[in-house]
Amino acid sequence: MLDKFDWAILHELQNDGRLTNAELASRVGLSAAPCWRRVRALEEAGYITGYRAVIDRHRIGLGVLAFVRLDALRNTAELTREMEDTIRGLPEVVSCHYISGTGTFELQVVSQDLDSFSHFARTVLLNLPNVKDLQTSFSLGEVKATGAWPLPHLAKGRFPRG
Repeated sequence: MLDKFDWAILHELQNDGRLTNAELASRVGLSAAPCWRRVRALEEAGYITGYRAVIDRHRIGLGVLAFVRLDALRNTAELTREMEDTIRGLPEVVSCHYISGTGTFELQVVSQDLDSFSHFARTVLLNLPNVKDLQTSFSLGEVKATGAWPLPHLAKGRFPRG
């Protein structure tokens, strides 16, 4: 069970994964050694699964973000697993969810431009194992794009504020 310090550590690291242990300890109200032990325990328990830089996709030439709904021909465990494995290996697919309702998978796909996306869709996505159909919507602009989870809501106000 996470306590208020664990929630605060998760919150602070989620907002800035480059904090030094001393800065983190100060922000959550702990001394350095217990803070470091808690971070290590959170990592070992799987609460913290990694650290990464958030890169502006436009600055690196990925101007197109497409939402692609793939519909499977048949939904069997083996065919679904094969599709999942293939999708995991596609670097252009930055997110994939197995969904309810119409379709089988919802993918977020990045591409340099519409021509390169079109080529990828026709030569790769439509040729994935067991694909029956795909429907695509394009992002016209991001209103909110964050990888941060709403921890204060989950912690039910147990955060040390400040």
